[in-house]
Amino acid sequence: MDIEDAKRVGIEAIYNGAGVLRNYFGRISQINEKGVFDLVTEADTESENQIVETIRKAFPDHAILAEESGENKGTPEYQWLIDPLDGTTNYVHQLPFFTIAIALAVGGKIELGLILNPMDGELYSATAGNGARLNDRPIEVSSTASVSGSLLVTGFPYDFNEIVKPAMQRFSVCQQASQGVRRLGSAALDLCYVACGRFDGFWEQNLHPWDKAAGALIAAEAGAVITDFSNRPFSIDQKEILVTNGRIHEEMLSLLKIEE
Repeated sequence: MDIEDAKRVGIEAIYNGAGVLRNYFGRISQINEKGVFDLVTEADTESENQIVETIRKAFPDHAILAEESGENKGTPEYQWLIDPLDGTTNYVHQLPFFTIAIALAVGGKIELGLILNPMDGELYSATAGNGARLNDRPIEVSSTASVSGSLLVTGFPYDFNEIVKPAMQRFSVCQQASQGVRRLGSAALDLCYVACGRFDGFWEQNLHPWDKAAGALIAAEAGAVITDFSNRPFSIDQKEILVTNGRIHEEMLSLLKIEE
């Protein structure tokens, strides 16, 4: 399969989903709770339906793993990972910091990543080995050489209450060591902002594969270093993710090493 064909279909799908999110923005009538902090709306499900339908039309035999509908079996060689609305809490409160994320794994390796913010039109994309782009412009990570000169970003997972002590310890340590730590509420957006140099590093725990698959490829293709908190190589099934410009990676590993 030509990855460029898959990219064209993925872009069509992501814009179809974006149309749904823009249509519902500020007009949500139904909000359900999957967990204490985990919301889902009709916009999530309809966006996902549009994305899956677009991909299925072009590649009916491909497997799909989507946040709301779960696993749709198909040829195991090709699997699409879909987050139809990353940042639902922001979306519900009409904060324009949310994304759609689509990735394609071929033989278990992420080969395509697409992330779109429907509100500002920023489309981040990458195919393995070909660099990362923001719309039509190549992007790369920052050149900041130390944490003291860095702006960092993190997120708290939906099961935050279960890890509140270590999460807040890491937040406090990194806040004191850097120029600041932001929390945007969308892991996919955080990864893209590291990729284009707006942030110098990002860390989070307990993300799902669809939360990070596309963004991790985009960040890596932009020059980022990605591991877990113990410097083990990254995989989408890991519970921890640390993404930096590479220059501050060792320092960040040290800061994230705490007694739990």
